[in-house]
Amino acid sequence: MHPEHAHRVSGERAVTTYHPTPIRPPAVVHPAPVVHVQPGTVPAVASIVLPDGRIVTGYAIDHPQPAPVAAKPAVSRTAVNVALGGVGFLAVCGGLLLLTSFIAALTAFVSQLIILAAVIFGGWIAVQVLGSSGHKGGTTVNIRRAVFKRNHFHG
Repeated sequence: MHPEHAHRVSGERAVTTYHPTPIRPPAVVHPAPVVHVQPGTVPAVASIVLPDGRIVTGYAIDHPQPAPVAAKPAVSRTAVNVALGGVGFLAVCGGLLLLTSFIAALTAFVSQLIILAAVIFGGWIAVQVLGSSGHKGGTTVNIRRAVFKRNHFHG
């Protein structure tokens, strides 16, 4: 033991006991007073009267406001660009399909015209070549029976 505690008797110590004092509500309850505050400003120290009459004073806390979020469109611009690109690609593919179909049809038409012209022209030539041995009408001159006298033809 320490020497300072050795000389005291345990009964000589002073014991202090604290008992909490209950707060009794007043007989009449007054509503909290209305404090008029300028919009957008908060007083540095605020006092509130509770319904049981007690007054609580404290510092006002400014609650941090979240940063305003920029309004986003319902559909992102990237999605719109991708969709427009897809529509454009489909239009180009459809146009190319129509173009190739048109070229194929035009090629078939031109080849049929060439074949038709060849048949008609070939037939005309055949008639010209093979038809020369036939009778054409008009005066027929048999050169074998003709008589030439003094370089003059007598037929």
